[in-house]
Amino acid sequence: MRKKLTKKEMASVIEKLLKTYPDAGPELDFTTPFELLIATILSAQCTDVRVNKVTSELFAELTSPEDYISLGRIELEKRIRSCGLSNTKSSNILSTCELLLEKHNGQVPDTIEELIKLPGVGRKTANVVASNAFGVPAIAVDTHVFRVSNRIGLANSRTVEKTEEELMKNIPKNMWTKAHHLLIFHGRRICKARKPECEICPINTECLYYEREINNG
Repeated sequence: MRKKLTKKEMASVIEKLLKTYPDAGPELDFTTPFELLIATILSAQCTDVRVNKVTSELFAELTSPEDYISLGRIELEKRIRSCGLSNTKSSNILSTCELLLEKHNGQVPDTIEELIKLPGVGRKTANVVASNAFGVPAIAVDTHVFRVSNRIGLANSRTVEKTEEELMKNIPKNMWTKAHHLLIFHGRRICKARKPECEICPINTECLYYEREINNG
């Protein structure tokens, strides 16, 4: 049983996903790179819908690193509690705000390398911020991207890091950011974790998971 799609099939998958989700893009609400950074930190193990509810109030009041530091950890923790892991997230947000002021004049850095150095910012978060706020080509591998890309056959890896590497090889660089959103949209709407809706999937003719299901069916 083959483990990865051909280049032609991969191109077909991206093309079909583009037609299916022409509006695919960030689902976190933000107007500045700083807001996206905060929202992405909050989104760890939390839904974008919940984060957007919290940040709609948070961003109306807090607009700069100084604002968060002035608010303090206890108050910040209260306001983000519904996002989960509020203790860790509030600590990371405040430490990040301090570092932004110390090393970046209060501005969010525009490179993945510098973003990763911020507290609470892993490679996924750095990729999200760099690509969506600054237009840097990147593929952020979250749970949806990891599951869908390996299930379909765009990648064949057991780790997030290797999956990102494979996707970067298999997808044209000018499509990295868009492909990230397409895979997330597909994972949320059709290629769900427990019950993928294979029968209505626009890419089931390419999908290796569907191919195996038919052969085993």
